[in-house]
Amino acid sequence: MVLTRGATGRTTAPVAVHLLATAVLVALVVAALCLGEPRLSPAAVVDALRDPAHPQHVAVTEARLPRAVLGALAGLGLAVAGLLMQDALHNQVAGPELLGVSSGAAVVTAAVVVLALPVPLAALPYLALVGALVAGVLVLLAIGGSTRDPDQVVLVGAAVSAACAGLVVAIVGLGTEGNVVVLFRYLLGSLAARGWDHVAVVLPWVAVGVAVAVLLRRRVAALALGDVAATGLGVPVVRTRLTALAAAAALAAAVASVCGPVAYVALLAPHVVRRLLGSTSTARVLALSGVVGAVLLVAADLVSRLALYPVEVPVGVATTLVGVPALVWTLARSRDAR
Repeated sequence: MVLTRGATGRTTAPVAVHLLATAVLVALVVAALCLGEPRLSPAAVVDALRDPAHPQHVAVTEARLPRAVLGALAGLGLAVAGLLMQDALHNQVAGPELLGVSSGAAVVTAAVVVLALPVPLAALPYLALVGALVAGVLVLLAIGGSTRDPDQVVLVGAAVSAACAGLVVAIVGLGTEGNVVVLFRYLLGSLAARGWDHVAVVLPWVAVGVAVAVLLRRRVAALALGDVAATGLGVPVVRTRLTALAAAAALAAAVASVCGPVAYVALLAPHVVRRLLGSTSTARVLALSGVVGAVLLVAADLVSRLALYPVEVPVGVATTLVGVPALVWTLARSRDAR
């Protein structure tokens, strides 16, 4: 399951790829600020940002900008979570959506919202983390710790995720007609109607999660070589794996508590980076995965906003339409490699 370093047979200058990915992200954020109703030119966006009296000042600063920032943060966090899970579990299809982590978090947050439980917005990620950990542990127990078989992980993860989705539907059924929006948010994932308060909830979790990932990168890289190799290198296997999975679960839970279970960004981003760099080095992939994850989610949100305008589809639909074929392709490659 583990790709060999340089397994793609080519290497690419990391600096050039970083600059290109960052330029694409900046272009997408500018597009997110300009496109919509009304459509604005970049110059008009700058005027709206600088002038509180501009007629589009509120639309740009309180709706489009925080939504774009949240999309970038959530994509970054999911990508790092996916890389930690894939390398720590030695499994290329591991991810919050396939281990039930995102769905478990969504169950808890949907219950809080629909049942109007008196929980502050800032406390939602803590509760979501409980749901994420419970679902993740259930999957790991069900597969008996044999996380190296991608087919088994996908089947069990899909079963747990489906059960969680059923719970979300049942919880929303206890609410009112107005809770239909909640169904879309916590079943498919959405960035609609998010503001700076939501950015403030996700930002510290992403900052801490990424910092932990950076500190763990060399040990996780050793795990990606296999437990025997990691032990030979002096890495505490169990402790490192648990720490990496806890960080990944916290990142996914924070995103799910605000955006719902946005699927496949965590799975795809590390694979895209490995192909771009021609390397499976955890440290090298980590440095770029966050940017690519942000690109994927901001781009998917643009598509979800504009594809059927004025109707907006949940961003999770766009990521799933791309992610499912990518998952099938990844599984096919895994079978060929056996």
